[in-house]
Amino acid sequence: MHAYPELLQLINTKIAETSFGSNPKELYDPITYMMSLGGKRLRPVLTLMAADLFGAQIHKSLDAALAIEVFHNFTLVHDDIMDNAPLRRGKETVFQKWSMPVAILSGDLMLIRSIDLLAKTESNQFAQLLAVFNDTAAKVCEGQQIDMNFESQLQVSHEQYIEMITLKTAVLLGASLEIGARVANASEEDAKNLYEFGKCIGIAFQIQDDMLDSFGQTAEVGKRIGGDIACNKKTLLLIELLASVHKDDATLLQSLLAETNEDVKIEGVLALYEKYQIKAFAESQKQQYLDRAFHHLQAVSVQADRKQVLISTAQDLMQRMN
Repeated sequence: MHAYPELLQLINTKIAETSFGSNPKELYDPITYMMSLGGKRLRPVLTLMAADLFGAQIHKSLDAALAIEVFHNFTLVHDDIMDNAPLRRGKETVFQKWSMPVAILSGDLMLIRSIDLLAKTESNQFAQLLAVFNDTAAKVCEGQQIDMNFESQLQVSHEQYIEMITLKTAVLLGASLEIGARVANASEEDAKNLYEFGKCIGIAFQIQDDMLDSFGQTAEVGKRIGGDIACNKKTLLLIELLASVHKDDATLLQSLLAETNEDVKIEGVLALYEKYQIKAFAESQKQQYLDRAFHHLQAVSVQADRKQVLISTAQDLMQRMN
């Protein structure tokens, strides 16, 4: 089995060697720029890992892996517009560097190019590859819309929140693994178990990300602690607190949510998180999804030692809280 750094290098080389087009440059330069911003390339690496797991030649899954990465970056271009975000990985976002119309159009073309790349993949299961890819793309859009709906929705249940992060974040991790498995002609059962492994890891990771925002350290998170609290973002933590507080604390919480002094708001909500043991609740939820993930990975019908790289990758994603 190939290690993460080796697969990451293959992905970065593939990106560097790939031309997405050149004319008009105002359309294609933003794509090249976005794809050059780097990152962990987790999703395409997972595609290669899945293909490698079943003994496929890595180069045969590179186009599919890059398709996943281009699609992911397309979603980021449009997410930045919707969030009015000035920076992405420490650099100007595409719409800030060029313009919103250019970002929309270049993003649309990235989606088209991702399908072009998938179409180059040699596989006996290409129809299934395309179905998984398109279904996942639709689900990611659904998740983004549900997340935006939450901004004006007074009440959000645990189930609604898990559905949102599943669609917005987790299904793409699952699809990355399933597509790699199908390129390698894995069985239907093995492909689906890998999908569920990735999806459950994605849910656990998002819950951990929520926890980091409130309980992490600024240096490791890379942003101000309590940012989600400051903007009243409906995370699993806040949803559980709203469902748990006693009558007197419910009044306090509502006043904190309306508080304009962000430091006062963050300090007050964190105190309520501690009082109602919200961190322990979130930790238990995260662990449930991790347990489900490893149950599905265990069910994949390959030798246990070949799964170690996936186990290590999943564990590395969870290290920031430890």
